[in-house]
Amino acid sequence: MKKYLIISSLLITAISIHAQQFADYFEDRTLRLDYIFAGNNTQQNIYLDELVSMPRWYGKRQHLAEVPLTGNGQVIVRSTASSDTIYRNSFSTLFQEWIATDEAKRTQKSFENVFLVPFPKQPVDITIELYDYHMRTVASMTHRVDPKDILIRKTDAIATTPYRTLLQAADTSRCIHIAFVSEGYRSDEMATYLEDCRIAIESLFLHEPFKHLKDRFNIVAVESPSVDSGTSQPSKGIWQNTALGSHFDTFYSDRYLTTLHLKRLHDVLAGTPYEHIIVLVNTDHYGGGGIYNSYNLTYTHGPNFRPVVVHEFGHSFGGLGDEYPYGDDDPMYFADTEPWEPNLTTKHDFTGKWENLIREGKAGFIEGGGYLSKGVWRGYENCRMRTNEEPEFCMVCQQWLERLIDFYTK
Repeated sequence: MKKYLIISSLLITAISIHAQQFADYFEDRTLRLDYIFAGNNTQQNIYLDELVSMPRWYGKRQHLAEVPLTGNGQVIVRSTASSDTIYRNSFSTLFQEWIATDEAKRTQKSFENVFLVPFPKQPVDITIELYDYHMRTVASMTHRVDPKDILIRKTDAIATTPYRTLLQAADTSRCIHIAFVSEGYRSDEMATYLEDCRIAIESLFLHEPFKHLKDRFNIVAVESPSVDSGTSQPSKGIWQNTALGSHFDTFYSDRYLTTLHLKRLHDVLAGTPYEHIIVLVNTDHYGGGGIYNSYNLTYTHGPNFRPVVVHEFGHSFGGLGDEYPYGDDDPMYFADTEPWEPNLTTKHDFTGKWENLIREGKAGFIEGGGYLSKGVWRGYENCRMRTNEEPEFCMVCQQWLERLIDFYTK
């Protein structure tokens, strides 16, 4: 067992004593799970929407019943016959961010969510759990999936969206699969999109630890054309017809760029080699958004495109938290709960984070992070997760990202 797997239960949660063998339980296919999360700030509910079968599996094939981070929720797959946990993954969602807003105090809303798990050979019981900001389970739903169910929608015969391989991993069976997706690029703008993809790749692999671990990444560019060029800006009354229906002004923040149409996003990706998703948006209006193990979006045609696409990937792939204060409103971090994000701490349970760097005199405790000026600490004065002007991830973030890449690929 690698040393980082036993550093802390916060970093790697070992669920099963015995390692699961992929071929014992799963086919080389993907089961796409579509859900609706709905409710308000006091009550959240989970509803199954649709099951989809897709060719090939591009996620992890080892550490199947372990998660590298707790996340704001988890999907847990158990064998119906034995009740053993045979797969587990963690995530965050836009729905859970929304719960912390003022709007959630006065209305109810629903959000699409999509998760990918390997396709089971035998019936399984799948549990979805959502956690609040004190890491309490606030919603849970379990349903049974029979792989022979005739109503599981099969996508094999559906034409795959055109894509190009931009970076091939040394071992495509043990690598991190990333798909770029075009948003707001018309058919006649695909050359611009592909150039933007190349800029994003160049920017990402200028940063450690991605730079020296580049051969563990496989990257494709999915060419999904839009009718209109650009994206929607509701605060300006601009609504565009785009492939993913993305828009700024998420939660009434003018720079928060997201899409609520996750089913549409995964329909575009069906048949392509992907697990992690980077959506490039054809706009010069500054903004972006990244959600752990879900997706990230970033603007492309402005001076901060390069740092923003890397920062948002830090969220969506690495589970890293924002290290800057942002008004001290709608807190998501509390003194009685340790953040699951590896680069933030409330000092409630710091075990397994960056103690080794403190012992070596390479890091410390700098107050301010997680949108709060007080009560949350980071390891360094500056970092890519704090400001666009900082050229690198700090040592705390670099250390975590390398551990995470090892978790997925070794």
